[in-house]
Amino acid sequence: MQLGVGPNISDSHTINGHPGPMSDCASSQDGFNLDVENGKTYMLRIINAGLNDDLFFKIAGHGLTVVEVDAVYTKPYKTDILLITPGQTTNVLVTTDQSAGRYLLSVSPFLDAPLQVDNKTGTATLQYANTVSATARLTLVKPPPQNATPIASKFSESLRSLNSKEYPANVPQTVDHSLFFTIGVGVNPCANCINGTRVVGTINNSTFVMPSTPILQARYYSIPGVFTEDFPATPPHKFNYTGSGPKNLQTMKGTRVHRLPYNASVQVILQDTGIISTESHPIHLHGFNFFVVGRGVGNYNPKASPSTFNLIDPVERNTIGVPTGGWTAIRFRADNPGVWFMHCHFEVHTSWGLKMVFVVDNGKRPSETLIPPPKDLPQC
Repeated sequence: MQLGVGPNISDSHTINGHPGPMSDCASSQDGFNLDVENGKTYMLRIINAGLNDDLFFKIAGHGLTVVEVDAVYTKPYKTDILLITPGQTTNVLVTTDQSAGRYLLSVSPFLDAPLQVDNKTGTATLQYANTVSATARLTLVKPPPQNATPIASKFSESLRSLNSKEYPANVPQTVDHSLFFTIGVGVNPCANCINGTRVVGTINNSTFVMPSTPILQARYYSIPGVFTEDFPATPPHKFNYTGSGPKNLQTMKGTRVHRLPYNASVQVILQDTGIISTESHPIHLHGFNFFVVGRGVGNYNPKASPSTFNLIDPVERNTIGVPTGGWTAIRFRADNPGVWFMHCHFEVHTSWGLKMVFVVDNGKRPSETLIPPPKDLPQC
């Protein structure tokens, strides 16, 4: 933040805090061990708690059945690899149907853009209970290439909501409030930074500035001067979004919010940009789940792209990886009054200001109204 450049690359990836037995950062005895019995089915709850890397997850010799993402049931999806962005969770079923022994688990980075990444593989061991000793043969796993876009795309496009009678997918079929957000980075002047410039995060050319007074507090108590309600619904400047970008890379700075009427059906097109470089962005929305109704490569086409939307059983979640040089369409119902961040879950980008705020109005009933803060709420 002081120099205006990216953070240092990490030394390793970890599984439950351990780099694992294959890492240069630890001994061959290091690593998380998952002890299992033969002939059983286990549920693994997997969270990408990393700061800046999308991750692939594999288990040597074992299939994975995805049954839940971001705490929402999915149609069972059988695969041998997961893609999880920072902030996402995935629950899988694993059947222990192999012979006695030790099997490697791996997490490795996915990045299909010309940027720096910690290209290290974190490992752990799945060990059958009837394995003779810890020195028994270890079945290795081969992580996919770092830039394995087809593998990442296939996984993302294969997930579907369960959409059962008990757990329906209530996808908004019409849109009351349509938004188009370009996401990426920009370059602003900075006297104390390297080369006199600072890289910043941006949505619709707006770099978010965190206020000293909480927006929720300012909204509830009508405190003036904390935020403005002028966050743009569309990009202020149109250009070839996935191209090299305009000549002027400077952004607007401010604490801007976008108001939504209570219970409005909202569609947001999240469009990656090629300023400095295209790259995947894991976008996370507070306060709501959303349905991922579409995705594609290149620039979103408002005439042709909606014909590809899935409005029947799209996956429902709260964090989605927008593809490198592409777009994602999400829909949600604004039925939760309050103040809600939407931001990139790469820590470097959200620190740089790649975030915005939705202010959702109250409805008419008490149950549709923002409740007051508790009387014993600690003061900042």
